[in-house]
Amino acid sequence: MKKGLLLFLPAAIWLFLFLIVPLILIFIYSFLSRDMYGSITYQFTLSNYERFFEWAYLRIFLRTILYSFLVTITCLLLAYPFAWQMSCTPKRIRSILLVLLMIPFWTNSLVRTFAWMTLLRTEGIINSFLISTGIIESPFPMLFNEGAIMIGLFYVLFPFMVLPLYVSMDKLDANLLEAAADLGAGSFHRLIHITIPLTMPGIVSGSLIVFISSSGMFAITDLMGGAKIMFLGNLILNQFLSARNWPFGSAVSTILVFISLIFIIFYLYISRKEREDS
Repeated sequence: MKKGLLLFLPAAIWLFLFLIVPLILIFIYSFLSRDMYGSITYQFTLSNYERFFEWAYLRIFLRTILYSFLVTITCLLLAYPFAWQMSCTPKRIRSILLVLLMIPFWTNSLVRTFAWMTLLRTEGIINSFLISTGIIESPFPMLFNEGAIMIGLFYVLFPFMVLPLYVSMDKLDANLLEAAADLGAGSFHRLIHITIPLTMPGIVSGSLIVFISSSGMFAITDLMGGAKIMFLGNLILNQFLSARNWPFGSAVSTILVFISLIFIIFYLYISRKEREDS
């Protein structure tokens, strides 16, 4: 028991210093004020949280939630059959597919984002090809809009949805599907009543990762949105760097962390319920 605690101690210290302490500081800053020069004054106030519920900032919050939800649903709909196909392939091919899926992690996400910008810009490869083939006469606006942000977020977060789904599907007992087929259940009924319920932990965990990650991203939304479309991540960045309003930026960060905790608690509840049912 003591050896186990000693092995856990370095990780606990690391988490405390670089996760818990910064979160506590952000939480404390969210109740402070700032003067006209941007310096923090140690005067307790709730105005930072009250300001968040102004329509200008509440609209940013709603936009972030909406697009995070759309990105999560898109990743889930496309990643589910992809992960299923991976789990059904032979082990040798499965290893190759996993390597291909992991290759993007070896490249910086900003480099990949700039590559997408090269493809989607007005003089980019896609528009040039469409014009040269006569499909369109003038360049199609594919960059610096909501669609470009969706593409960028989907591209970066897609592997984070596939991997949890693949782990759940790889553990799925194929005998259950064969038994259901022998009893006359069609493909759709096997999917709805067996495959999806048994892979629900992967669905929930993958959706949780994608949703939380997309709601806090700022680089992709800033680059592919042309800094014209504000999300919560961009708002936090601007408050800390440009506006020099650390208390308000801390309040927005605290709210975002609180929302993430709600989803994590929901995931833990689903996981415990799955264990109790099994």
